[in-house]
Amino acid sequence: MKFVDEAKIYVKAGHGGSGCVSFRREKFVPKGGPDGGDGGKGGDVIFRATESHHTLLDLKYKQHQIAKNGSHGSGNHRTGKSAEDLIVPVPVGTIIKNFETGEELADLSQAGQTFTAARGGIGGKGNAHFTTSTHQTPRFAQEGMEGDEFTLKLELKLLADVGIIGFPNAGKSTFISRVSAAKPKIADYPFTTLTPHLGVVKYPDAGSFVLADIPGLIPGAHEGLGMGDRFLKHVERTSLLLHIIDISTEPNTDAWSNYAAINKELKHYNAELAEKPQIAALNKIDLPYVKEIAKKQVALFKKKGIILHTFSAVTGEGIKEILSRIAEKLK
Repeated sequence: MKFVDEAKIYVKAGHGGSGCVSFRREKFVPKGGPDGGDGGKGGDVIFRATESHHTLLDLKYKQHQIAKNGSHGSGNHRTGKSAEDLIVPVPVGTIIKNFETGEELADLSQAGQTFTAARGGIGGKGNAHFTTSTHQTPRFAQEGMEGDEFTLKLELKLLADVGIIGFPNAGKSTFISRVSAAKPKIADYPFTTLTPHLGVVKYPDAGSFVLADIPGLIPGAHEGLGMGDRFLKHVERTSLLLHIIDISTEPNTDAWSNYAAINKELKHYNAELAEKPQIAALNKIDLPYVKEIAKKQVALFKKKGIILHTFSAVTGEGIKEILSRIAEKLK
C-alpha cells in the first residue's frame, strides 16, 4: 500500500431544496389557499477519524468530496427530504487546514472523532409561509441556500510513543523489525526506508508501546537535501526519541558529531522537537572496529551528561536494555 501523508481536496456541501409554490385544489374545497412545502436541507461534509485507514491515498485520487442537495418541497405542505451527510473517513492523526490561509481547523487525534468541514444549505420556505391577511395567495417561495465550499489541506501525523531517528543505514529498520512485527525494507544502501513504518512492541513493564521508524536524515535536510525533513512531522506527537547512531562507515565515524548533526536538523525543523527526551544508542557493536572504540564513545557522552547505550540490531545484544530504558521513560 502506498503511503500518502498529504492531500489537497475540495469539499462542497449540498444546496438546500427550494420551497414549493402550490395551491390546494380539491373538490368541494373552494379557495383552498397556498400549501407549498419547504425544501429539505443539503448534506454536510463530515470527516471522521478511523483506525481502518492508515494513509490519505484515497483522497489523493478523489479530490472532490461533494454532498448531495436537499429535495424540493411539494404541495400539501410536504417538506422535501434532507440529503444524507457525506462521511469522509480519514486516518487517526489527520490534521485539517484551510488551504488558502494555512489555519488549522481540526486535529482528529482519536478514533471516532469528527469534524464538519462544510455545512449544507437550509431549504427554502414554501409559499404557505408567506400568507398574510392582505396577501392570501402568494405566488412565490424561497430558493434553498447554497452549501459551504472550501479547499482544504489534509496532513497526516502518525501517532506513536517513540520515534526512531538517525542517519540513513544506521540500523533503524533492523531495530524495529527485531522488536516488533513491522517488516520495513532492509538493504545495504542509503535511504532504504522511503516512508515511515509503525511497530508495536509488547514489553512486560510497559504493556505495549508504538515505535515509528522515520526515513534517515542527513546534514542539510532542512534545506531539502536527501529526503529533506518531510517526515519529521511524524515524530512531533511522540513522547520520546530513540536516536540510533552508526560509526561503522566513513565519514560518520564520530558518535558525538553524528548526534549533534541530527539534533541540529531537528532544531531547524522545530525547536520543540529538539527538546524532546532522547535515548542515544550506538548500533553495530557486533563489528570489531565499533566494539573496540565503543567504550571511548560512551565515556565522551558521559562527560556531556548523556547516557550512550550500545547494542547490535543484528545479534540482539543490548536491545533488552534499550527497551527497558524506553519503558522507564514512558512511565
